[in-house]
Amino acid sequence: MNLFKHILVATDFADSSARAVDLAIKLALGFDADLTLLHVCEVPVYPYAEPMLTPLNLATMRQAATTRLAEALDQIKEQLPRAKSVLDMNRPAAGILSAIDSLKPDLVVMGTHGRHGFGHLLFGSVADKVVRLSKVPVLTARGTVQEPLAEPDGGSQPA
Repeated sequence: MNLFKHILVATDFADSSARAVDLAIKLALGFDADLTLLHVCEVPVYPYAEPMLTPLNLATMRQAATTRLAEALDQIKEQLPRAKSVLDMNRPAAGILSAIDSLKPDLVVMGTHGRHGFGHLLFGSVADKVVRLSKVPVLTARGTVQEPLAEPDGGSQPA
């Protein structure tokens, strides 16, 4: 019995997302699971930005996101030929949760920027919201991993 048959991996193309994609690929290969790469392109919603959000600008934004997503999918397909991608124009957490409802994955893998303190308060956390509201398990990956300090000969430094 495969524990995971369909894995959804969300990307914003940042370092944390790259780690999440790598992890999702390894899981999909290990479980012989389908993989869907999701990018949620957030349209700014500021009252003063309305004149700038013309249909042409939105189309340009959508095309740029589509191109970037296609490039990422091509790289994934080198290892997982049956991988697919989905683009959503939404707020990130809402788009991910909507994709969970519509695609019905068994697992969601996503990066986290690891913000805390004022940064977390100011920007919030997409990962936190998805973890709290998801109907399926969510695995998060940090962008950078702090490796333990090691001496040149391979030994650990004292703390």
